[in-house]
Amino acid sequence: MGIIRLRMVFNIVSTLLFIFIGGCVSVQPKPSVHYGSVAPGSVVSRGDKKIPLFGTPVSVGKALPSVNLVDAMTMENVDLRLEKGKVLFLSIVPSLDTPVCEAQTHYLAEEGDKLPKDVQRITISRDTPFAQKRFAEEAKLMDIQYLSDYKRGAFGRSTGLLMDGLEILARSVILVDKSGLIRYIQVVPEITNMPDMERAFQEAINLVKEY
Repeated sequence: MGIIRLRMVFNIVSTLLFIFIGGCVSVQPKPSVHYGSVAPGSVVSRGDKKIPLFGTPVSVGKALPSVNLVDAMTMENVDLRLEKGKVLFLSIVPSLDTPVCEAQTHYLAEEGDKLPKDVQRITISRDTPFAQKRFAEEAKLMDIQYLSDYKRGAFGRSTGLLMDGLEILARSVILVDKSGLIRYIQVVPEITNMPDMERAFQEAINLVKEY
């Protein structure tokens, strides 16, 4: 009986090791990249479900609306309309507590290291500042800025990027040039897909070269 019990314990331990090692170390499948875009204030999808976007749509050539977001590290209000002198790379995600949003933010922080210093990388979501800070610290992604639209969704409402019913932000990328004008927008049509980050990176590099 002693030998049988030892074998049972060995099998259980081996199984647990396989689960922990295989499960934790294995790489999650990469989310699909969507190369298209829909307009702010239109409709996005999650599978077969259509989700209207509401608010006042922004457009290329216009300035960002003047609204306060909260910096996750300082808890200070930030009005991006007042930020001039750098190219703003706004990576907008529904929630950092989801795999695709996590992948998008890792991509911005890690692959975005190749961007010029004149590009300010910012993640915006409706997660609370505390949740954003915890994510940044646990993921060790501290070299980008995290801004929260948690209070009333004012940023989402003033850009046409707030998803109706869900009250979270549509997955998108917005680039703002050094003078404060929007120069590039991608609103991902299928919210479970990643935006075309590489194209956005190149567009940001081009904007830096203009000045």
